[in-house]
Amino acid sequence: MARASKNGKTLTTQQSVNSTVKAICDIMRRSNCAGAMEYVPELSWLLFLRILDERETAEAEEKAAVREPFTPSLAYPYRWQDWAAPGGRKRLELQQAQLGAFFRFLHEELLPHLRGLEERPGATPRQKVISEILSNIARTRIDTEYNLWEVVDKIHEIKDDAIDSTHIFPLSQVYEGLLLSMGEKRNDGGQFFTPREVIRAIVRAVNPHVGQAVYDPCCGTGGFLAQAYEYMSRDGLLGTEINELKHHTFYGREKDNTVYPIALANLILHGIDQPNLWHGNTLTGREEYGGLFGHTPALYDVILTNPPFGGKEGKEAQTRFAYKTSSTQLLFLQHVIESLAPGGVCGMVVDEGVLFRTNESAFVKTKKKLLEECNLWCILSLPGGVFTQAGAGVKTNLLFFTKGGPTEQIWYYDLSHLNIRKRSPLTLAHFDHFFALLPGRAESDYSWTVDVEARKAQAAGEVRPVKKQIETRQREAAPLLQQLKQFKKGSAEYGELERCLKELDKEVRELKAKAQAIEDAVYDLKAVNPNAVVDEDTRTPQELLDIIEAKGREVAAALALLRQV
Repeated sequence: MARASKNGKTLTTQQSVNSTVKAICDIMRRSNCAGAMEYVPELSWLLFLRILDERETAEAEEKAAVREPFTPSLAYPYRWQDWAAPGGRKRLELQQAQLGAFFRFLHEELLPHLRGLEERPGATPRQKVISEILSNIARTRIDTEYNLWEVVDKIHEIKDDAIDSTHIFPLSQVYEGLLLSMGEKRNDGGQFFTPREVIRAIVRAVNPHVGQAVYDPCCGTGGFLAQAYEYMSRDGLLGTEINELKHHTFYGREKDNTVYPIALANLILHGIDQPNLWHGNTLTGREEYGGLFGHTPALYDVILTNPPFGGKEGKEAQTRFAYKTSSTQLLFLQHVIESLAPGGVCGMVVDEGVLFRTNESAFVKTKKKLLEECNLWCILSLPGGVFTQAGAGVKTNLLFFTKGGPTEQIWYYDLSHLNIRKRSPLTLAHFDHFFALLPGRAESDYSWTVDVEARKAQAAGEVRPVKKQIETRQREAAPLLQQLKQFKKGSAEYGELERCLKELDKEVRELKAKAQAIEDAVYDLKAVNPNAVVDEDTRTPQELLDIIEAKGREVAAALALLRQV
């Protein structure tokens, strides 16, 4: 049960929390923050400063109880309790001053001070986090001081100790709802947001535990890391284990200037005191800020990620990878394989094109590397529509693999038969049958196993006669090449031999392409359910014509009735 809030009411129902959050967003929308991509970043830094103040106040009380010193990250007048809280000393001073004093303090004192904390000698990890969350905030988007006071007053109401957590969601889940609004259709934030039910399913299948380093190379709003923390911080942990989770477990990278601070705020609100996030381009290595990414492991025990769909990379990114391609997802897959520790496990989202494409060398070579260096133990085919709300209509799959291959068998599970819509979204319950079969990799109407070694052997058998044909044609060409040297260029004999050699060369090239296609087909990993029932139309052309004719008579009769009216 929540303790009594010193300032503000206790929110005792989920509806009251949602109502307060909605009211804040409504104020922001009328205050120059038209869409979620504008008001969510604004709300993020305000909500973060509120929770930071609350947590540091509690920490100070705990230290005082055992007579230990405590130094807060912020001093007067930069604490929330000073300038934002109703009754705060600095706020009262600013409200009693001339109109505009509050904005001047905010823009000329508070925000510059917070952004500059990381540059101070001896800056603490928490002060660096504060600076990074505020790094992209030069001014508030809210248009008037009155509207800003109204916003901070309502934010003050939804602080952690004002929420009755025995009956309603914790504040972190309230924030998740705000991030969802960024990921909905018509908002540009969809590229940074993975549906939370998909994340929960991936985390549960990978099953990370305390002591493992967890990494997301393109973390977006931090959903995978936040959910992994919730999953790993279940009841029964020791104090040292909790400290390990909060400070030395979760690592991520994000390049977007707007989303990176949101990810930091999200992880802090979920309880991760030290989010080890790197700001920059993972694929090029170009760093914006790495001050929170110190003492990171060289390799990671767990990787959870959803690389951007359809992204294209330039030469700068491609030069860092063995297999050159403009495909963002494929470069991230190479990065993931290289970043996993021996025995490390990855769960990631890819679009279906990554699985079936064999028409580009980089796709084949990357998937070959995956199967040779990792045990790809599961591919789960998601239904269409899962990412539609995030503005992506692509068909997607989940890959699960362990570093230290090779892959001998792949167990597939198919959820593509589900009809996912806005009013009937994907839920964790849809994965129940998958989780029931996963331990034993059992076969069913929706699951099957592909023997990779058998596919390779079959391909080798099919390609052998083709390669023999290639050798035969090349042997046939060798004496012709010698004969060609004996004739003068332009002579009839030279022309005839040249024509024969060109035909042989063309045939060899076609045979090589055929052999390559047979070998590459092993790496078409698309989930094709062999148990799926195909709804085949067995009607003959004559039967279809009869149906069309009958429908035509019905239409003619209806038109005749209408003319009589």
